[in-house]
Amino acid sequence: MKFDKKSEILITCPKEIPQYLEQELKNLGFPILYTRKAAVATEGTLKDCMFLNMHIRTGHRVLWCLDKYRIQNPDVLYKNGRKLPWEDIIPQKGYFSVSASVLNDTIKDTRFASYKLKDAIVDRMREQTNSRPDSGPLETKTVIFLYWKENDCAIYLDTSGEPLSKRGYRINPNKAPMQETLAAAVIMASGYDGSTGFVNPMCGSATLSIEAAMVATNTPAGAYRKNFGFMHIVGYDPADFEAVRRKAMDGIRKRPEIKIQASDVSRDAIIAAQENIKNAGFENLIHVQRCDFRESHLPKSGQFILIVNPEYGMRLGDEQALEPIYSALGDFFKQKCKGSRCFIFTGNPNLAKKVGLKAARRHVFHNSNIECRLLEYEMYEGTKRVKEEEESAD
Repeated sequence: MKFDKKSEILITCPKEIPQYLEQELKNLGFPILYTRKAAVATEGTLKDCMFLNMHIRTGHRVLWCLDKYRIQNPDVLYKNGRKLPWEDIIPQKGYFSVSASVLNDTIKDTRFASYKLKDAIVDRMREQTNSRPDSGPLETKTVIFLYWKENDCAIYLDTSGEPLSKRGYRINPNKAPMQETLAAAVIMASGYDGSTGFVNPMCGSATLSIEAAMVATNTPAGAYRKNFGFMHIVGYDPADFEAVRRKAMDGIRKRPEIKIQASDVSRDAIIAAQENIKNAGFENLIHVQRCDFRESHLPKSGQFILIVNPEYGMRLGDEQALEPIYSALGDFFKQKCKGSRCFIFTGNPNLAKKVGLKAARRHVFHNSNIECRLLEYEMYEGTKRVKEEEESAD
């Protein structure tokens, strides 16, 4: 496969995150071709896909387009799929998997479409090489992705393999952890760039704290990954990726002056946080404290950003029992966080009302199948009116 051939690149992501993924792509110098509900399209080569897999924080999969068709049924999918030069893409003694997103009246089970494309690949390779690679569900080798909606069909090389949300630093997930890509988008929405302090009460397994540390130090999202889908494509040269990786790692900034405060009342959460932070190499950057959120260490001077992700009362706890927690968060913000910006990430609007503060902004996200809000509170030193008068005087 020619790694310098240009094609469309589709990067998938969770719902409500494309706006952040678009911004990432623009910052990295890539054009935006179009945007879907859970994906953003750009263009480039397979070498560009190496770069994107290394740097993209909010995307799940970097898909490089092999071909697009207008098809009506599985037989046409098989016929067109068999025309592709799979012998130049999948190693003869390799292993491949096919995943799919299908919305077509002729398909009752997405797996059937995947099997049909897999059969086309195997038959083509048998015909051309008198052998066939192994295949199965694992996404650790060559991964093919099929997108089929109504009559529009596209076949992609999944250059990520396993989703990019699997950063590699989280060895202890604790319970109900926030996905890494979602945490990265939340950090972007908060505006945190490493220039202020960062506080993360109820830190759980410390995903938000680690993603914040990665932003502050310019640590690339792929820094901890050892395996990507593009490594299992015919024509892959390890030296090409090593050059991309070396340049990305050389851009990491040492920021000893930055202090990130993470805390949780749970002993298991603190153990998980410490293990993950150590694995990510941020022991000197992230200070971990076991305490109630009201006792969290806060920066003694200057503004800071605080993000808390309390339980929603759906999977982890009872809603009524959590009402005092949300109410106490509002009091904590008013009493101890003046001059800073505080955020609550929650999937329970009823509990959010118990905070007792009016959110300046609401950012919509989805955590799995739960629609969530990142609620932003501006905690002025004085009253809001005084703050506005000071700003207008400037």
